[in-house]
Amino acid sequence: MKLSAKGRYAVMALADLASIKEQGPVTLAEIAERQDISISYLEQLFAKLRRSGVVKGVRGPGGGYRLSRPACETSIVDIILAVDEQIDTVACDRNSNVGCTGKTGRCLAHDLWDELGRHIYLFLSSVTLDDVLNRRVLGTAGGAHLMESMHQK
Repeated sequence: MKLSAKGRYAVMALADLASIKEQGPVTLAEIAERQDISISYLEQLFAKLRRSGVVKGVRGPGGGYRLSRPACETSIVDIILAVDEQIDTVACDRNSNVGCTGKTGRCLAHDLWDELGRHIYLFLSSVTLDDVLNRRVLGTAGGAHLMESMHQK
């Protein structure tokens, strides 16, 4: 599974928003400049985030956006799902009779990929913006040396 730019940029933008300790709302222009994301792309993402209740928009002079809930209560999965990002590792359409192979039935590895998707969802549900900002995600996979050795192969 590869997380698209939509999900990654939404998390980056909200981490930026959460990192601002000021009380006032933050403009998309400020986020765009700090994170090097186009304002028009942020407008699309924040429209979805607002509709999903992840952020609140403040109109008028001095307006912008703020988180709807504290960073410690805003999970990464909430952000990703709000921008219509799918956390799905199976190739088949669950609402179709056509299986992973393009025929009826599932591929032999279907349960493996399905379970991986569930683990990704659970992990992203357990991580908050506050965890990201305070770097409490580092080392939680418990095998950074394994990932390093995998990249060397």
